[in-house]
Amino acid sequence: MATIFTKIIEGQIPSYKIAEDDKHYAFLDIAPLTRGHLLVVPKKEVDYIFDLEADEYALLQQFAHKVALGLKSAIPCNKVASIVLGLEVPHAHIHLIPMNSEKDVNFSNPKLQLEAKEFQEIAQLIRSHIN
Repeated sequence: MATIFTKIIEGQIPSYKIAEDDKHYAFLDIAPLTRGHLLVVPKKEVDYIFDLEADEYALLQQFAHKVALGLKSAIPCNKVASIVLGLEVPHAHIHLIPMNSEKDVNFSNPKLQLEAKEFQEIAQLIRSHIN
């Protein structure tokens, strides 16, 4: 059975796509901690990030690096946090979260409530900063 992330990658569930290549997909988190909070996933379904082969893991990190640089340029912040949790969805993923303090990456914080137009504007802004 396909994960929710696979359904997003395949277009069965809509997303606010940030970037994509043949092996990876990046999209905005729909329950963000901060503006620009996004997820980077391998297209290959694997539950645990460290179950990826070493070369697949390296390519995922390279893709995340490229996306994080664009995110940092697009959204004013001190740093972009890179967090791997992966307990809710059995599909490896990296959270990239613009942060100004460590409080910004507390997953028990209330999530932002954004309108579709805001998500679209944020996605376009980030996409425009990715090389």
